[in-house]
Amino acid sequence: MAIKYYLKIIFILFFTTQIYSQTVSSVQQKIDALLSEDFFQSTLIGIDVYNLTSKEMVYHKNEKILLHPASNMKILTSTAGLLFLGPKYEFKTSVYYTGEIINETLYGDLYVIGGLDPDFSSDNLDSMIIQIKLAGIKEVSGNIYGDVSVKDSIFWGNGWMWDDDPSTDAPYLSALNINDNAVAIIVKGTTTGNKSEIISLPKTDYIQIINETITVPHGEENTFNVDRDWLHRKNSIIAKGKVEEGTGKDFIEKKTRLNILEPEKYFMTLFEEGLNKEGIRFNPSNAGEIKFEVAPQIAKQLFTFSRSFDSIIVNLNKTSDNLSAEMTLYALAAKNFGKPATAINGVKMIDSLISLTGLDPDDYRLVDGSGVSHYNLITAELLLQILKYIYYSKPELYDILYNSFPIGGVDGTLSNRMKDTKAENNVHAKTGTLSGISSLSGYLKAANGDLLAFSILVQNYVRGSSKARNYIDEICKILAED
Repeated sequence: MAIKYYLKIIFILFFTTQIYSQTVSSVQQKIDALLSEDFFQSTLIGIDVYNLTSKEMVYHKNEKILLHPASNMKILTSTAGLLFLGPKYEFKTSVYYTGEIINETLYGDLYVIGGLDPDFSSDNLDSMIIQIKLAGIKEVSGNIYGDVSVKDSIFWGNGWMWDDDPSTDAPYLSALNINDNAVAIIVKGTTTGNKSEIISLPKTDYIQIINETITVPHGEENTFNVDRDWLHRKNSIIAKGKVEEGTGKDFIEKKTRLNILEPEKYFMTLFEEGLNKEGIRFNPSNAGEIKFEVAPQIAKQLFTFSRSFDSIIVNLNKTSDNLSAEMTLYALAAKNFGKPATAINGVKMIDSLISLTGLDPDDYRLVDGSGVSHYNLITAELLLQILKYIYYSKPELYDILYNSFPIGGVDGTLSNRMKDTKAENNVHAKTGTLSGISSLSGYLKAANGDLLAFSILVQNYVRGSSKARNYIDEICKILAED
């Protein structure tokens, strides 16, 4: 009886293994056929795919070749954040004061202390100012200072491209961030022959708007352009060209967003403007001045706005937010090495993550947290090892990372990809795009329900990235269907 039982078990295991082997063989054949197409005669691809359920390798090719990750670098940064900051780590923006509050006057100074929050907004600032008012302050006799001492003065990542300016994909970096360190510009046609209406969101005197547009009759082509004077490193917004009459609603929906120089001054200008709006007066000799000093130890806390990392990681990965990634890198540095935080010290913590996976950080080059830099060089193998490590060793953190990734055909940077395939609403993965580079790494379920971890890096192609993305999506489709 026992012999029959064990023979049955052996037969089942053999049969299951044969089916799995046939499936893996089918996947390999289909991907190999795809990679034999002409596109890959001049374009390099690195792939590493692993079955987390059965603990079996599914497919790999060029997985040890060093390639540029683009925003797949955010997988390293966000995973390091989960491990070494923790999901509940708080990014704080605080108001402190010196002196005393007597009869609605602060006889002292106000300090706004930056804590690297990448998602701080004008709405958050309004809430902060209301708290100052509720504290009974209607006048400040001293100065208003910004404290940005938690971070160094380097405003861009190592190797970022000068010609990315003024794109919001290349935000200027600061300890005090607001509105993604950007401004939205809305152009509205008025009446024919007159200038169009230019509106900034938020409305602020920190920027200067130069309106060189003209409104043309309805039906005439819009040929206007909105730019920031990045060449002369100014926060002057220049609008030029023809704007169609009566098309304001359309342009509200298509507003232009531009990055802003010196975001800490942008923050403090909006802060002062908000205080004035609430009727909180300043000493006339100090009004309009923007100063930066470290808050003294005797300063007392008035209000702190906090945001936890498990909130930030969603925007970081879903929308591939570069500012969120860089602030996470600096937070890693600040927590583990003290201030002023530097990108170099942040990268040291990512090196620690790499060591935990069993790989050697000296085999790669890492310089920023977002992947904007073309200096970064990693492998598909490394990305896969990180995805495997957090799945097997840190399941509670894996759930947070998994849920922060865009979902194929559903949301984030994958919302318009993999539609009407088995990969739709299945793939949870981080995208990455730079000139000549397209990447995707994450998780998906195979047809039999097994969970796969994968990394696909494509680079060295010309023209647009749509063709490379289509090949990546086709690989995901193969993995999901077999």
